[in-house]
Amino acid sequence: MSSAAAAAAHIAGYVLCNDVSERHFQAERGGQWDKGKNCATFCPLGPWFVTADEIADPQDIALGLEVNAKPYQKSTTAQMIFSATYLVWYVSRFMTLYPGDVISSGTPAGVGAGQSPPVFLRPGDVMRAWASGLGEQRSRLVSVSS
Repeated sequence: MSSAAAAAAHIAGYVLCNDVSERHFQAERGGQWDKGKNCATFCPLGPWFVTADEIADPQDIALGLEVNAKPYQKSTTAQMIFSATYLVWYVSRFMTLYPGDVISSGTPAGVGAGQSPPVFLRPGDVMRAWASGLGEQRSRLVSVSS
């Protein structure tokens, strides 16, 4: 792709992604953030995929996350450091992107680890992630032995 503007033609659509992190794996098991991002059931997508022509402005999507009905994150994609088209263009400079690839763009301020004092998810907690036009996810946390 020659530019970020040209990247828009290569975006099939948008989907809600809950970028879950296992902080114990990240902080207490020796570095590397990837370990805390790859557990079974992490990073749920959906509930549906919305084609690019159905989203008037991908930089104007309200989104948020609640835990047990308490809001922790609330923002819009207008607050993204880099636009969706820029991310596709930039990533494509370093790797081949294929149909069906998903680029997760990050998360708004308000994650539990950033709270004072830090707040971590516990078994029984219910997360609700939502994005205007992309739907909502509800996830009940369960305990899994390590």
